[in-house]
Amino acid sequence: MTSAAIYACSGPVLTEAERAFFSDVRPWGFILFRRNVESPEQVLRLTEALRDSVGWRAPVLVDQEGGRVQRLGPPHWPKYPPGDAYLKAANDPFTARELARLSGRLMAHDLKAVGIDVDCAPVLDVPTPGAHDIIGDRAYACDPATVAQMGRAVAEGLLAGGVLPVIKHMPGHGRAFADSHKELPVVDADLDTLDAWDFAPFKALSDMPIGMTAHIVFDAIDPKRPATQSKKAIRLIRERLGFNGLLLSDDLCMNALSGTLEERASQSLKAGCDLVVHWTGDMAEMKQVAAGVGRLKGKAAARAAAALSRIVHTPEPLDLAEARARFDALLAGRLDAARGPDVGEAQA
Repeated sequence: MTSAAIYACSGPVLTEAERAFFSDVRPWGFILFRRNVESPEQVLRLTEALRDSVGWRAPVLVDQEGGRVQRLGPPHWPKYPPGDAYLKAANDPFTARELARLSGRLMAHDLKAVGIDVDCAPVLDVPTPGAHDIIGDRAYACDPATVAQMGRAVAEGLLAGGVLPVIKHMPGHGRAFADSHKELPVVDADLDTLDAWDFAPFKALSDMPIGMTAHIVFDAIDPKRPATQSKKAIRLIRERLGFNGLLLSDDLCMNALSGTLEERASQSLKAGCDLVVHWTGDMAEMKQVAAGVGRLKGKAAARAAAALSRIVHTPEPLDLAEARARFDALLAGRLDAARGPDVGEAQA
C-alpha cells in the first residue's frame, strides 16, 4: 500500500537514510528540484533509485514550466521561455497555440528521457492588474479564454510525449496580492467574478488528469481556510469546476499554511486533497508529514490509478532536430523559416 504523499530527496543521489525512509512509508510519488539535478545520466540514475526504494514505477514529478520555473536547464537541457512568450512571439493565436503545444511536446521528450513522467504545468492562473508577480510572466495571457487555449495546447503536448500535466493553482492564483510562499493571500472577489475569470480556465481543462491547489483564502468560498485545507473549496473544485482528476496540495512548507507539518498534511487530506506534496527533502520534516498521512485509498486511490492510466507509453513520433528548429524559429518570429519550403521548392 502506498501513502498519500509525494516527497523529495536532499541532493543528486539518494542517501541510505532516504532509501530506508521511502521504503518504510512508501509514498505515491516523488518530486525533483534543482538541487537534485546535475546531468541527464545522474537524473536517470536518481529516478531509478527512487522507484527502486518503493518497489514499483512510482511517478516522478518536476516543475518544468519554462522561464523562472525550470528545474532542468542549460547546459544539459534547452532553456524554455516563460508562459507569456508564446503570444508575444506569434502574430496570431493559432501560431501561438502551435508554439505552446510544441513546447509541451519538447519538454515531455526531455523529461521522459530521464525517467520523469509528471510535469507540474500548465499554469492556468489569470493575472489581474496589481496582483503579486509570483504568477506574472508564468501566465500565458491576461484573459481566461486565451489562458485556457494556451494551457490546453501545452497540456496536449505533454500528454502526447508520455508526460502527465498538472493544472495549477486551483481554483486560481492570479488575483492574489501576496506570494503564498511567504504569506497567506486573501482574495475578496465575489463568486460570480471568480467564476467568470479565475475559475474559467480550470473549468475548460477539467478533463486533465492531475490538478494542484492554491494556498489562498477566498472570502466568497471559505473565509477561514486556504483552499488547500477547505472542504468548501475542494467541493467547489469538484462540483463547480467539474474536476474529477487527482488533486495534489501545493507544497506544505509554504508560509501560507500554519500549524505543524503533521497538522498541515492531515488538514489538507481531510479537506479533500488526494495527495500532499512536501519538497524540501529534509528528513525531520518528512517524518512529521508522514505522521499526518495515511494510506492512499478509496476514491483518492481510484483517481490516482486513473491519472496514471493516461500516460502514453509510446509517445507521439518526434523528429527532435526538426521540432527544436521549428520551435526556435517560431519563438523568434521567423515564421517563413518555421514553415519550411513550399510545395514547389520541396519538389525542385
